[in-house]
Amino acid sequence: MSPTHDGAATVAVADYPLSSRRPELLRTPSGKTLDDITLEAVLEKRVTAEDLRITPETLELQAQIAEQTERPQMAANLRRAGELTRVPDERLLEIYAALRPGASTKDQLLAIARELEERHAAPVNAALVREAADVYERRDCLAADD
Repeated sequence: MSPTHDGAATVAVADYPLSSRRPELLRTPSGKTLDDITLEAVLEKRVTAEDLRITPETLELQAQIAEQTERPQMAANLRRAGELTRVPDERLLEIYAALRPGASTKDQLLAIARELEERHAAPVNAALVREAADVYERRDCLAADD
């Protein structure tokens, strides 16, 4: 393992699955290790639902493995997912619903893209929403402007 340019860890295909081969690289959002996640810790309320969430760092490690196994689409999906970990669940569901064809105007979709970029530091997902807005416009799948 060597650090990336931003200090993050890098992994190789031989490190997969990370949970058994490189567990020291995996942390919960609150910083707990896999060894900290036990039934006893759950029963004593030392582990919360937040501790069971995946982190952007873990998704990046998985993306590196996907790239090394020639799965660039999987790597891109994992990186998009990493960005979305910063979006509150309720808002994420609202955005998902807004992306249904016919559910939003182009302006509403562009506002979502700006929000993703500016508030949630999710530029890749913002670009995806902008692309959806353009495709929906070409295919006449946007909601009517009020």
